[in-house]
Amino acid sequence: MTFESMKPDEIRIEDLEVFANHGVFPEENTLGQKFLVSAVLYTDTRNAGKTDDLTASIHYGEASVFMENFLRTHTFRLLERAAEALAEEMLLGIPLLEKVSLEIKKPWAPIGLPLKTVSVKIEREWHTAYIALGSNMGDRERYLSDAVDALGEIRGCRVEKVSSFIETPPYGVTDQADFLNGCLELRTLLYPRELLDELHRIEAQAGRERIVHWGPRTLDLDIIFYDDLVIQEEDFCVPHVEMQKREFVLAPLSEIAPYKRHPVYGKTVKELLADLTRSSS
Repeated sequence: MTFESMKPDEIRIEDLEVFANHGVFPEENTLGQKFLVSAVLYTDTRNAGKTDDLTASIHYGEASVFMENFLRTHTFRLLERAAEALAEEMLLGIPLLEKVSLEIKKPWAPIGLPLKTVSVKIEREWHTAYIALGSNMGDRERYLSDAVDALGEIRGCRVEKVSSFIETPPYGVTDQADFLNGCLELRTLLYPRELLDELHRIEAQAGRERIVHWGPRTLDLDIIFYDDLVIQEEDFCVPHVEMQKREFVLAPLSEIAPYKRHPVYGKTVKELLADLTRSSS
């Protein structure tokens, strides 16, 4: 059993009292009120448990100060926004934190009725996506390298691995220039549709025009995998619907994630590439 298939360990912080200025009404933003914050921090405590080394785990005292300081120094109208912003800031700013379950309670909610508390509870975490890159117009290598840089500059995205770039013949419409292709591994806080929007934005900045299906393009970015999620919508499929047929995807992807397993076919990238190579010979 791998660590990825095991449940992460938990560090719990319950009902941290924070006096802050959040609410829809102006007086809530100026006078402030008490909030109670609870968090479950998901991480791997194995090393700390065996070494007794605090730096190998998440310091719950520092995490509490982090939450208190963020909520005290920012103002939001909605609890939903306060929770979303705090969760994102924690995942970006607290090392070793893989996932957070966060609840913000508002004991004095001004609704004119007897009410003990109202709260918003969310879970947010880091995800792993694999992105295919391709270009067959202009300075192909620059387009791919710029795309890698652009993805790394998005808040909530971290480029972990990048394959080498390989030259391949065109797929689908063959009467066009050869492509330069590659793949990268991305750690991201973005949801799949949000990530797709960012890919389209980067393509547009590179001058991508969607005129001919499978036609020439300055930059092509596709989500191949997103965790082990399976999405089947009219205009959006993950894993990429034709990845198993494309050597120009499987070859560079095998370089950085040979044992990533397809959640539908059950085969690793390395096995899919071997199957495709045998069928093509």
